[in-house]
Amino acid sequence: MFEGTFTAIITPFSKSGVDYDSFEKLIEYQINGGIDGIVFIGTTGEPATMTAAEKKALREFAIKKVNGRVPIIFGTGSNCTATAVENSIIAKDEGADGILVVSPYYNKCTQEGLYLHYEAIANKCDLPMIIYNVPGRTGVNILPETAGRLAHSIPSIVGIKEACGNLEQIAKTAQAIKGTRLQLMSGDDKLAVDIARLGGTTLISVASNALPKEFTQVMTLANAKNFDKADQLLNKYDKFIDLLFSEVNPIPIKYACSLLGLCQNELRLPLTPMSEDKAKTLKEEMQRLNII
Repeated sequence: MFEGTFTAIITPFSKSGVDYDSFEKLIEYQINGGIDGIVFIGTTGEPATMTAAEKKALREFAIKKVNGRVPIIFGTGSNCTATAVENSIIAKDEGADGILVVSPYYNKCTQEGLYLHYEAIANKCDLPMIIYNVPGRTGVNILPETAGRLAHSIPSIVGIKEACGNLEQIAKTAQAIKGTRLQLMSGDDKLAVDIARLGGTTLISVASNALPKEFTQVMTLANAKNFDKADQLLNKYDKFIDLLFSEVNPIPIKYACSLLGLCQNELRLPLTPMSEDKAKTLKEEMQRLNII
């Protein structure tokens, strides 16, 4: 359902709030770059530092500006199941094409708790749902058995965004969901082709904020089973990707986008601008690649 490369888009800020002029510029940059879809208010969008009113205004702006040109997915996850349900219903009412629901963070629930969390959301909202496994941030790992159980019993769950960083586990998840409609999706730019080799169809990308055309091409090649060519293209940006995660996301990608003139290098505490030495290295790599 959601195949190809989807950008986990940054939220551009100014000192006074969301910078909507830059936000429009970013959206058009993605669509003109051929991106297959956009994820709004995911981790890369810094939702943890935004008010409910800001998120609502941002979602409304996104729906209006995208205007059906590419699929829109809204992040609706929470560590409170009732809140995640409410967020998901709102996303549907506002016109989203799908929802991205991170596993509950901080609470550190059991695998049964994970299953019941996603079941509760699906029971109240029938939008296509992508579950998001990023244990490094949440403290909870969606195990292959749980992914398989969800895939076989809840039809509205159409994807799992894998950012656990463990290819052995991801391979087991691929087997557990085999034969279902649930798509395997990479939440890690660097592993996009490796995960495609396991049956993955989709990359939810940070790097495509800066390079939508190039990272869309990676998945176009991978989905055509041209894995060697996809790897060759991805490997060209290997150091660039490493630098995008040399400090916590989205600090480096926001700096990279500011160098492209797409936004200000403005983050909200507790996030801070990229350190001077790493920023210098990232800029030099972008110059070497002729990105800037």
